[in-house]
Order: sequence, then structure tokens, then C-alpha cells
Amino acid sequence: MTRRKRSFWKEHSLSLAAAGVLTLWFLLYVLADPKSHAGSFYGNAMADWTGVLITILATKWFFEKGSRESRQPVRAHFGPIHEFFHEHSLTVFLLLTGLGWIGLFSRVDPESKWGTVVSNIVSEWSQQIGLVLLTKKLIERGSKESRR
Repeated sequence: MTRRKRSFWKEHSLSLAAAGVLTLWFLLYVLADPKSHAGSFYGNAMADWTGVLITILATKWFFEKGSRESRQPVRAHFGPIHEFFHEHSLTVFLLLTGLGWIGLFSRVDPESKWGTVVSNIVSEWSQQIGLVLLTKKLIERGSKESRR
């Protein structure tokens, strides 16, 4: 019995669909007046869907030991510092890229068209980091992601 190889679409449909939705919000925002209700909505939606996409992609490649929101790393027996970065690569990734977004935000006019979007992305990143860290120790009864 031969095993059928899954198509690229089946293997990556969630990230591709999220990227498609993000692209749609980006295009609508570029074409919209940011001072209109629709333009404001598109900018917020773009920041939110950036967070959705990063959640999908980052949790696919990075680890956070003790977080139910993340894959759990297999001990690789590196040195203690390397092992720490391996076991907490999701938090490290989110912190470093979050600092990048904060750096970008500090250089743009917060009242400008793209300044509001970058501000929302910084907020989204802080939510992502918070979710990863909070799920390491806290539980929510009835949630399959929560510790039992």
C-alpha cells in the first residue's frame, strides 16, 4: 500500500488562507481613506490578521516549554544557554520581532495612515507574548488548551 503525498495546499491551507485574508485587508486599506470608518476598520483588521498569521506560523516552527499554545520541544542536550533558547524560542522570537515593531512605531507618526496600523500590530504582539506566557501557568476550565 503506497502512501499518497498530500498536496501543498492541504499541508499549508491554514497559513495560506490566513495570508490571503491579510492580503485582502492590506489591499483594501491601501485603497481606503484611513479617516473613514471602512479605512479604520481595514487597518485594524490588517493588524489583527497579522497576529493570526504569526500565531499560525510561529507556533509551527518555534517552541515554548510549558505553554499549551505551543508545540513542546524535545530535549536536544545542547549547552544550557542554547537549550534555554531552544525551549523558549517562541517567546524569544516574539520579543525580538516585537522590539522591531516598537522600533518602527517609534519612527512613524502615530497619527499617520501606517502609524495607526503599526500601533495596532505592536498591541497584537503584546497580546501574543502575553498569551504564550500566561498559558504556561494559568488554566481555564473547559478549554482543551488549558492544563487539566
